[in-house]
Amino acid sequence: MNGPLERLKVVGPPVGAAALALVLLSGWTAFGGAGRSRPVEAGPGWVLLPTTGAATATAAFFTIRNPGDIPDELTGASWEFGGQITMKRHLHQGAAGRWQPVPALPVPGRGELAMTPEDADLMIADPPPLRPGQQVEFTLTFRHSPDLHLTAQVLTPATRPR
Repeated sequence: MNGPLERLKVVGPPVGAAALALVLLSGWTAFGGAGRSRPVEAGPGWVLLPTTGAATATAAFFTIRNPGDIPDELTGASWEFGGQITMKRHLHQGAAGRWQPVPALPVPGRGELAMTPEDADLMIADPPPLRPGQQVEFTLTFRHSPDLHLTAQVLTPATRPR
């Protein structure tokens, strides 16, 4: 009862399953399913309309998605009006916190960077006069992905996403 046919019946299915898994994983890797970078993606963003008589800066916000396995980083930004744009992140310290400029904002592999007023944004120093609903052009620069050319709509504090 311990013949070659009996042994094949016992070891055949696990060996066959392992071989099939190896073939499928090899194909997935060969056709770009594993360990490959893919360019980041983003849709339109928004810019906070500065309050009249308030600070001489505003901020822009985008949600950047990374469909690839390789992490990327947002390394810079510019907009149609020129001037300085600073990437910054909110550092939480108990009930308080502070903003800190950062050289890059991470976009994790198979994840996203969702900029919000409570976390990360693009601070724009001395913006020109802006109107609610106005569309403005931005270019976002990344460590691994090509530049993204995006629009952002100017929103009032009352109409901004929550």
